[in-house]
Amino acid sequence: MSAPNRSTLWGKILVDELAAGGLDAVCISPGSRSTPLTVAFAAHPDVEVFSHLDERAGAYFALGRSRRTGKPTAIVCTSGTAVANVHPAVLEADSGRVPLLVLSADRPPELRDSGANQTIDQRKFFGGAVRWSVDLPEPSAVDRTVRSLRTTAARALARTRTAPSGPVHVNCPFTKPLEPGAVTEADVGGDIEAVDERTRPVQADEFEHERDGPYVASSLGTAELDDRTFETLVDDLTSATRPAIVVGPIGPGLVAPKREWRSELVSLAESLGGPILADPLSGVRFGPWADSPTLCCAYDAYVDRIAFDPDCVLRIGGPPTSKSLVHALRTANPTQYLVDPAGHWREATFSATDLLVTDPAGLVARLDARVGDDTSPVPDWLARFRRAESVTASIHDEALSQSSLEREPFEGSILSTVFETTPDPATVFVSNSMPIRDADRFGGRREASLTVLGNRGVSGIDGIVSTALGAGSVDDDSLTLVTGDLACYHDSNGLLAIERAGVDATIVVIHNDGGGIFHALPIADHDPPFTEQFLTPHGLDFEPLAEMYGLEYARTEPAGFERAYRDALDADGAHLLSVEVDAETSHRRREALAEMVSRRLE
Repeated sequence: MSAPNRSTLWGKILVDELAAGGLDAVCISPGSRSTPLTVAFAAHPDVEVFSHLDERAGAYFALGRSRRTGKPTAIVCTSGTAVANVHPAVLEADSGRVPLLVLSADRPPELRDSGANQTIDQRKFFGGAVRWSVDLPEPSAVDRTVRSLRTTAARALARTRTAPSGPVHVNCPFTKPLEPGAVTEADVGGDIEAVDERTRPVQADEFEHERDGPYVASSLGTAELDDRTFETLVDDLTSATRPAIVVGPIGPGLVAPKREWRSELVSLAESLGGPILADPLSGVRFGPWADSPTLCCAYDAYVDRIAFDPDCVLRIGGPPTSKSLVHALRTANPTQYLVDPAGHWREATFSATDLLVTDPAGLVARLDARVGDDTSPVPDWLARFRRAESVTASIHDEALSQSSLEREPFEGSILSTVFETTPDPATVFVSNSMPIRDADRFGGRREASLTVLGNRGVSGIDGIVSTALGAGSVDDDSLTLVTGDLACYHDSNGLLAIERAGVDATIVVIHNDGGGIFHALPIADHDPPFTEQFLTPHGLDFEPLAEMYGLEYARTEPAGFERAYRDALDADGAHLLSVEVDAETSHRRREALAEMVSRRLE
């Protein structure tokens, strides 16, 4: 085939190289300057294209898909403010270590700082939030320049997955004409050559290479501890009388999604005789290992109410959701090993003692094999946690029972019901603020294949709907999103992806008419300005929103939520369930339950 102009040729080469490197999905928002990229992606048979009217929602959708797969999804946007609307998702991808590839179309360099319409300086636009930022040269059919483009495409894709994985920005200036129409040599400078199916100019033999795949192949390795450091770690763990393992949120940049390491983690804990304090986003609470006596899920309710004094702690993953656990670790001040494959510091109390730069999954497997599977009688240390788990579970079970909810409606029951009831397998996406905290305290554990996700990188409430739908676009597993009313409102235009991307979801909106989490802060005692400036009641009804986007709608309360949720799961199509609750009442109920746990444990 032949490319009618340089911009079309440039876009096709770039897309072909990305696809050859394994890119299989892209989110595109409409725009003129990005035409060469859009046309090339739309024509490529190996890349699935998701069309989004809004760059911000599209970027979060891509983030969710990448978070679910562990592979980069590309984002294509036009110039100007379109790039700025991608920025929030880039920030989350950076902190959450989610591979993401941003392809921003740009105007020719000579138009910068000229007052030209829709022109800003897009070079290094995302600052330190990206792993790599590159400004491509203007489209050209010169041999060396095309080879440079191919190499850059391969490098950019590989860099999204290099530890720590994250976003990469490729800025793509294009000159007119942008569309693949018939043009004369005078329009494009007369430098366009015929190209073969891989878009390499036929005359340029050096472009040819015999192997399949990208122009430059990148091989990603993992770090492994040296023998001396490893043996020191083994000695510290096996000689400890009160060992513990803390697993925070696990993202795609920490453990490969296809590698099974959690059963080995449980085996290691059982051999050590210590508890695993597993965050709801750790991936450890749900699976065939979930019946292990070492697994602790309710610790947020009791860790600061028992004698929590570990002498050696192995930490994997990001910072735990539970502030109680974070503070308890700081107060206990044990020998504390942080495991991070990129060597980054992810412990904000600055009380850890050792940083291990290594692959967590590989380390767990190595430790499990080294420590062995000798299961001695449960020591007093582990028994302390088993008792606390049992006491807390009994109190929570009573509070979350049907009769109790009819007397005292409580939003903490919603996450418990979702995790108990959702099908196996399923994906559950949990919003920030109170939903993730209730998932931590009341979510429990289950021997089911549940993938639980959240945006805990920078913990915003923006883009929650779109991220969840992006995660749900990966497979046919049941998808449930649990979100607050403000987060749903904030990203309500993301609901358009349900129809456009063909994603079915059950969206559970915890409707407490405002920012319920602020009831837990000291500012709640200062009103004004608490109600109007922090709680921000809005009085919104989500039924018209559901109707606008073609979702089945139901309104319920905590006592009726389980039946409404089961009905939604059993029915076809997408559903929005609005669960009406009182935020202050729920907060007081949390406080009362915590006090009951404290008294029982004493």
